Amino acid sequence: MPTYIYAITAADHPLRLDGLSGVGEPASDLRTVKTGDLGAVVSDTPAELRAKRRDLVAHQSVLERLMADGAALPMRFGLVGPDDEQVRAALEQGKDGYTARLSELDGRLEYNVKVSRDEESLLREILTESPEARQLSEFTRKNPGAQDKKMALGELVSHEVQARQETVGREVAAALAASAERVAEGEPTKTHFLNVSYLVPRDKASAFSQAVHEEAERRGDEYTFALNGPLPPYSFV
Repeated sequence: MPTYIYAITAADHPLRLDGLSGVGEPASDLRTVKTGDLGAVVSDTPAELRAKRRDLVAHQSVLERLMADGAALPMRFGLVGPDDEQVRAALEQGKDGYTARLSELDGRLEYNVKVSRDEESLLREILTESPEARQLSEFTRKNPGAQDKKMALGELVSHEVQARQETVGREVAAALAASAERVAEGEPTKTHFLNVSYLVPRDKASAFSQAVHEEAERRGDEYTFALNGPLPPYSFV
């Protein structure tokens, strides 16, 4: 039977799985596949594996329990191996890499920071600080049929928005990086111009959260900061 894989840990991880269940309906039982140095938390794979809320929560709950007790390499939802023996063979084959990565993540947590900017305030800023944008805006208001000027204004504003967001994004990311060990930049979302993950020592988590709060205060109400974590360190696996 195919083996569903949740995470890889060191062989001496406490693996407190009591009270937890795996994916599927009915819920599958959790078990471990071990080698001399490593372990994988697994379960049977349900006949129909889908990203339903119940299964996503089950997967996440296993990862959170493991992370609370030590380093764990989280697997993405839906990772399946042919069977337990193939999983064990993969652990043996990748032992050095898995062991090194577990050492890197031991005692560390991932936090994700997303930042957005109020669009109206950004537009006002551009029209205030850019004489060219201000002139084009005034001209198009008086000449609504001037399509070429409207296009020029749109292109100029789009360029200014991107340039200003990139500048602020670099500044914010650099300011927060001082409180983290590693940084992984993600793609901007539809609403957030900055999307960055940080690997933070567990004993410095409060200091990192405070750094995010202070940066948000410094930027003012025009910016919205979203701090998520601690998370399984997907961005650093």
